[in-house]
Amino acid sequence: MRTTFYIDTQQSLDLETIDELLQSSRKIDLSLETCQKISECRTYLDHKMKTNDRPIYGINTGFGSLHNVKITDNNLSKLQENLMLSHACGTGDKVPKSIVKLMLLLKIKSLSFGYSGVQLETVKRLIDLYNNDVLPVVYTQGSLGASGDLAPLAHLSLPLIGFGEVTYKDEIMKAEKVCQIFNWNPITLKSKEGLALLNGTQFMSAYGIHLLLESYHLSYVADIIGAMSLDAFDGHLEPFDALVHSVRPHDGQVMTAKRIKTFLKGSELSSQKKRHVQDPYSFRCIPQVHGATKDTLTFVTKTFITEINSVTDNPNIFTKEDKIISGGNFHGQPLALALDYLKIAMAELGNISERRTFQLVSGSRGLPNFLVNNPGLNSGLMIPQYTAASIVSLNKQLATPASIDSIVSSNGQEDHVSMGANAATQAYQIINNIKTILAIELLNASQALSLRAPLKSSNFINSVLKSFRVEIPFIEEDKFLHDDIVKSINFIKTLQAEDFRCDG
Repeated sequence: MRTTFYIDTQQSLDLETIDELLQSSRKIDLSLETCQKISECRTYLDHKMKTNDRPIYGINTGFGSLHNVKITDNNLSKLQENLMLSHACGTGDKVPKSIVKLMLLLKIKSLSFGYSGVQLETVKRLIDLYNNDVLPVVYTQGSLGASGDLAPLAHLSLPLIGFGEVTYKDEIMKAEKVCQIFNWNPITLKSKEGLALLNGTQFMSAYGIHLLLESYHLSYVADIIGAMSLDAFDGHLEPFDALVHSVRPHDGQVMTAKRIKTFLKGSELSSQKKRHVQDPYSFRCIPQVHGATKDTLTFVTKTFITEINSVTDNPNIFTKEDKIISGGNFHGQPLALALDYLKIAMAELGNISERRTFQLVSGSRGLPNFLVNNPGLNSGLMIPQYTAASIVSLNKQLATPASIDSIVSSNGQEDHVSMGANAATQAYQIINNIKTILAIELLNASQALSLRAPLKSSNFINSVLKSFRVEIPFIEEDKFLHDDIVKSINFIKTLQAEDFRCDG
């Protein structure tokens, strides 16, 4: 049994920690110091409310353009409940459960710093939801990514007060029913708590963290498949020489070139004499294109790691300085730009992958048209390239930056928004699409490598091909290819570095 992971303000969350938490299903809790900070902030706010009668935004006023409406003390709890209910107006698809669980973790982390004024009881209930896999039903549409992810976070938080729906043991049920199962009493929200729960960037952040974990894996997979295609196309290894990259030493470029050379070490195909002087860019420029995506992932990671270890609700309560400040830490612009950059960078992995697929099926370098025997009678792998091309074009449309858009809301009070939530859901689509594009390239590269027999690739590539052939045999003649594409997608989802021996 793994030990409990304690959320502490002195310890930052990183990608490795989050991945381990989600994979291991470890329980979480708050450190003693974190509990004290949360309680001290709440005590300060309670005292401030008793001794101060001036309007403080979101604490004893309305919200958005209603910020000038003063709320009486006896209605402060009702104000927070009304806020939760009125903002839970999300539509669209349900957010995947893995991302909802991340939203809970990141909301807990943001509240743990003790600048939000929530009750300790409220944070503990969020932990209960996380630890018991009681996952609120959240919808993909509704956030402008500016006043925080208001609608998604409203749905995330509704179960705290006994409203909304949750998924528990793969069944969607009313939150009220789950509260009865666990004997949880609804939380009576105090001043500011509803706003603390709804303001924040945890929808965008959870998508970003989830997609970064996926993207790093796909970046590795793209290098493997790119190496397979290069060898299958009888490509040159000279463009991967370290000398080339030493004079243009972008980190991702250098890493990619080194990785491809390592993957192909000992390949009979790579070492044979070439009749052609150079290769098309989709092969020759793998280090430059794949590498640029790697460097983008580094930038996007820095942005998201900063965000998930920050306070993103409003107003912020500074107990030592005796200040309650209404600012704009809920605005998602840093995330919107980073998500758009991620969209573009990952779409490029798909663009260059589809070009390699096109080259492989074009009847060049001694390979048969469409990588099948008796072409004409057989169409072979002609149409999977069409599928990849259509998805690449879709990705180009999805990769159009969402952050360049804005729209006025809340009667003009919220007059610039990030649209980061739209960027997040678009990025989710793109990255899922990349799996299919790479799976189609893998299908083609494996077919082409088999057609190169008796010459073989490296031990590493041969081990990948052998494992792939367990699921998908060589295509002798036309067959129902949809199933092979699905199997190829499932194969790359599980493709891990440690599964295969890589000489060198």
